Amino acid sequence: MILADKIIENRKKNGWSQEELADKLEVSRQSVSKWEGAQAVPDMKKIVLMSELFGVSTDYLLRDEIETADISETSPVDRGLEEAVRSVSMEEASSFLEHNERAASRISTGVMMCILSPVLLIIIGGLAEADLISMSDAAASAGGTAVLIIIVAIAVGLFIREGMRGKPYEFLDNTAIDTEYGVSGMVKERRDGYAETHSRFLIIGIMMCIIGAVPMLIMEMTKYSNNTDLLPIAGLAAMMIIVAIGVKLIVLTCIRQGGYDRLLEEGDYTRLNKKAGKYDGVYWAITVAVYLGWSFVTMRWEFTWIVWPVAGVLFAAYREVMKAIVRSE
Repeated sequence: MILADKIIENRKKNGWSQEELADKLEVSRQSVSKWEGAQAVPDMKKIVLMSELFGVSTDYLLRDEIETADISETSPVDRGLEEAVRSVSMEEASSFLEHNERAASRISTGVMMCILSPVLLIIIGGLAEADLISMSDAAASAGGTAVLIIIVAIAVGLFIREGMRGKPYEFLDNTAIDTEYGVSGMVKERRDGYAETHSRFLIIGIMMCIIGAVPMLIMEMTKYSNNTDLLPIAGLAAMMIIVAIGVKLIVLTCIRQGGYDRLLEEGDYTRLNKKAGKYDGVYWAITVAVYLGWSFVTMRWEFTWIVWPVAGVLFAAYREVMKAIVRSE
């Protein structure tokens, strides 16, 4: 086993991302990435420091013929992260990445549909209130709500279907993994090739979420000069469409990027984060329940979508609390 593979293996054993190991060694993440990709070799001082951090001998790190560290020498920094390791083959990794691509498209479409679901209700209700269509307010509300429920049901169906299809790969979220020879290199190559697209989608998505309020503000201001309530409704519908597209791009690219991080055990999928994320499903299930409950009780779908960005911000705090709990165990 070469030095690059030993660095990867021992970094993952301790549940560190490349950034975390780089901080401990006082080097850049790019340096660690080059070492793990066998594109560069750390100097002797860094090798000595790594041997202390990993609890292994320098001989083990430097000599390719030594495949495993002497157990008596090994003392991982965080004993709480020691656990059974699941091996991932090249075939499994390729299959997962293909599944993840399809899941990203479908799940992001489902999220977009949830955001767009009340648009028709808002438009029909506004037209009926302004007597521009021959339909009572009650009928317009009932018809729009029926369409909303159908759209949400289709979206939930997409989520459930993709959840079932992803069952074979659930171990990537909660089990320590050790990729077979060549897998890490393949995943890194694909991740690096996607990096520019990821940044572009993320930037465009965030910008669309921010500028989504512009049509509503313009229509609201124009309403007073035209003396009609239809313009704010049109602005609200336009805002929700723009935000829905922006959120789709963000969810799409984050799921794709997350697929690479899962296989490399980086980002949100380090071994520490896997332990901390044990109850993530419960968190998001509660979020969905709050969103749907608040929306159906108040029927203010044009406002209740704010649950999602708030939940996203709170999720970061929740994760830090869970990581602190895991470290203290």
